[in-house]
Amino acid sequence: MGVFVSPTRCPQHTITCHPSPSRDGFSNYTPSMPWGLRRYQSSRCTHFITFSCYRRQPLLMKHSAAQMFEQALEEARVKYGFFVYGYVVMPEHVHLLVSEPEVGTLATAIKAIKQSVARRQVNLGGGLSSSKQKDPHNQPKVVWGTQNKNSRHFWQTRYYDFNVCTPEKRVEKLKYIHLNPVQRGLVSRREDWPWSSYRHYTLGEAGTVQIESPVAAGKRRQVGKKNRLTLPEN
Repeated sequence: MGVFVSPTRCPQHTITCHPSPSRDGFSNYTPSMPWGLRRYQSSRCTHFITFSCYRRQPLLMKHSAAQMFEQALEEARVKYGFFVYGYVVMPEHVHLLVSEPEVGTLATAIKAIKQSVARRQVNLGGGLSSSKQKDPHNQPKVVWGTQNKNSRHFWQTRYYDFNVCTPEKRVEKLKYIHLNPVQRGLVSRREDWPWSSYRHYTLGEAGTVQIESPVAAGKRRQVGKKNRLTLPEN
């Protein structure tokens, strides 16, 4: 595991490389803490998480993988008790902006998300087969399930964790997440990319993943409810 200290000299402001265990809308990015949140861990940093598909291939655009990822993220959010402030599912990688979990560790939650998607995708014929060809990105392989030459792979083994310790940096990361599809030329407008939290911030839409934001907090206040880490009722 490698840790890279930010030049700002903030001891908590680090980028950590973890192994996976076996309309504008910017005005709605107000950097406030979740309403009704109880903290169970000492570090009050938000986490900007990035991880990639195997050999950085666009596996998330096949076999409904993007939708499966959203479902897995929501299931992990409820099970481990963390807040999702923003996310985007790109063809070959994912960005998340999340709080620390109340149950278990962030590494365990990320592992659960990755395994859930990988297992379902491999069952559908997704992922890539092992080969002797050298990985062009010199990345280690990840295998979920049996370790043999016929195994299929979906994720790279590591994820990157940037500790977001200030409200300003949190807003910066949200903007980066939502602009990613536009900057890559996948869509011309942020709201046209269906696999991100942008439409929640601009239109107040409720998607598969429950987003913690000033928009969500405002709606809860209107009905007199506190934040509940539960799956929405059908």
